[in-house]
Amino acid sequence: MTSRCICILAGLLIFSCFCLADSGSGDELTLAEYHAELDQLLLAAQQLDSSGRSIPAILKDLPPSWRVRTEHQDFQISTEGLRQEVRKFTQEGDFSAANAIRSRIQSLRNDLDGFETSPQDASSNRERLTAILARREFRDVRGPTFLDRLAQRVLAVILSLLGILFRSSAIPTISKFLVYGLIGLAVLTLGFLVYRYIKPNSKQENVVPTNLPVSARSWALWLADARAAAAANDWREAIHLAYWCGISFLEHQGTWRPDRARTPREYLRLMTTSSEHREALSTLTQIFELTWYAKRNADAGTFSQTMQALERLGCHPS
Repeated sequence: MTSRCICILAGLLIFSCFCLADSGSGDELTLAEYHAELDQLLLAAQQLDSSGRSIPAILKDLPPSWRVRTEHQDFQISTEGLRQEVRKFTQEGDFSAANAIRSRIQSLRNDLDGFETSPQDASSNRERLTAILARREFRDVRGPTFLDRLAQRVLAVILSLLGILFRSSAIPTISKFLVYGLIGLAVLTLGFLVYRYIKPNSKQENVVPTNLPVSARSWALWLADARAAAAANDWREAIHLAYWCGISFLEHQGTWRPDRARTPREYLRLMTTSSEHREALSTLTQIFELTWYAKRNADAGTFSQTMQALERLGCHPS
């Protein structure tokens, strides 16, 4: 009899362990199951109104939380806020309470959609940024060097000493030459630092050629130099010379008065919208700015587009 009782108790213990294991695994949801659960809740919430109908069972029997299992980690998502909205609807039963339930479920859906969305591949943007920073105009860009930091510390010490001296009552006993020397050293150091920071790090290119006005040189000579540069595969310089060929041609035609300080955009603004040459000059200016100032890559195709714009302007060598 005793052995029989022991077997029964052992069987009950083993059965209870299996039941606990099954109940523990049933509390976990996959992403797909959690998505389906939210869809059912949202569908049930759409049925809520102020007509006095009973609340769907799926909303009344919400668990305290959902445990969602993913490939990398598990999440514990509390339902306390949603259950509070359901209790409020049970008490009040108006449209605003029902709408609050739908909004909270939709917020959970949006969070799930954002989690499931794979992050964008930023490798192409990173490669593009690396290529931009590798350009010639960024070669001298750097942080403060050891000498820069040392000069800043020296200047800070000098200014601190000057502050102490000017606040001290012992100034009359200090030699005026020492005070003036310290002030002079501080001014020189400050001037040196300002010069270092405002000095351009790269060579500045002129907006227009040095032999101004542009029309002082025949547009045919500009065109010949542009073609010579193209023959040497120096496409950027060829487009540069071709642009000033067009400007020289228009100045020879009396389109505007020569001005040595005028920029390419100002030349374009002088052209009226009704002018037959405006579209060609706009194309020529855009190609020039992109290749010369923005330092875009230029090739034979880009130079061919430039020559076509010149021909529309009327630059036809005899």
